[in-house]
Amino acid sequence: MDDQANLRFKDDEPRIHPTSELKGCRLGRHVIVGERVVLREVVVGDYSYFERHAEAIYTTIGKFCSIAANTRINALEHPMERLTTHKLSYRPNEYFRYLGVDNDFRERRRAKPVIIGHDVWVGHGAVIMPGVSIGNGAVVGANSVVTRDVAPFEVFAGVPAKRLKMRFPVEVIARIEALAWWDWPRERLFEAIPDMQSLPIEAFLDRWEARQA
Repeated sequence: MDDQANLRFKDDEPRIHPTSELKGCRLGRHVIVGERVVLREVVVGDYSYFERHAEAIYTTIGKFCSIAANTRINALEHPMERLTTHKLSYRPNEYFRYLGVDNDFRERRRAKPVIIGHDVWVGHGAVIMPGVSIGNGAVVGANSVVTRDVAPFEVFAGVPAKRLKMRFPVEVIARIEALAWWDWPRERLFEAIPDMQSLPIEAFLDRWEARQA
C-alpha cells in the first residue's frame, strides 16, 4: 500500500537544462531551471521554476515562485561615480594581465541582494533592481522595472513599477499567510490541489483551515 501511495510523487531532484549556467547556487526540491538560464549565487526554494533566458544574481527566492522568460533579477549597478561605468575599472582582468577583480566593488553589489518570498509570479521580461524585496503572493507584470519593495499579494507593473491592486482583500491575505500552504508536506499538497482548482478562495480557506486546526 505504501509503495502504491508513493507512486503519486515524482522524483524531487531539481531539473536543470543542459544549456543553463549555475554558479554558487542552492536549489530546493522540484526546482526547474530552463533553457539558457544564468544563475549566480542564488538560493531557490522548493517547486520554483525559471523559464528560458532568465538571469539572477545575489538573490534568495522562496517556494512555488514562477519566474518567466527573459527576466533579470538583481540587475547589477555600474559605478557611475567613477571615470567610466565600463567593467574596465572593476574587471580589468578580462583585458589585462596582473590586474584583478575589484573585490570591494563586488562586495558592494553583494550587499544589495534581492529577496523574493513564496508564490511570487515575475512576468515575462521583468527587471528587478538591486536591494528590492518582494513579499509572498505578489505579482510583477511583464516588462516591468521594479525599483522598490513590493508588499505581499500586491500586483506591481510599469516602468518604474507601481502598485495596481491587491490580489485579495486584506483579511483574505492574512488567512493565506497564516495557512502558509507553501510549507505543507507533499501529501497534503496532493490532496489540496483539486480544491485549489475548483473552490473560490474563501471556500478553500474555510475547508483547509478547519483541516489544519
